[in-house]
Amino acid sequence: MAETERHVRLFRNGRNQALRIPREFELEGNEAILRKEGDRLVIEPVRKGRLLALLASLEPLEENLPDVDEDLTPLDGVEL
Repeated sequence: MAETERHVRLFRNGRNQALRIPREFELEGNEAILRKEGDRLVIEPVRKGRLLALLASLEPLEENLPDVDEDLTPLDGVEL
């Protein structure tokens, strides 16, 4: 089982407070989302392309959908 907690030192990098992330806690990629929940900081990796992967994994629809241009009636007196 991997460690889930580790003490780290905070330091200053210019005007920013920073910390070094230990190897066992490294995140994928080169971007992360940081948010504050009460007095806790939560860091999550930014995962790109997940929607495209999900859509590619879905089975095609079997039912025929109506053509959206059919049966449209103009709206009298409405300017778009």
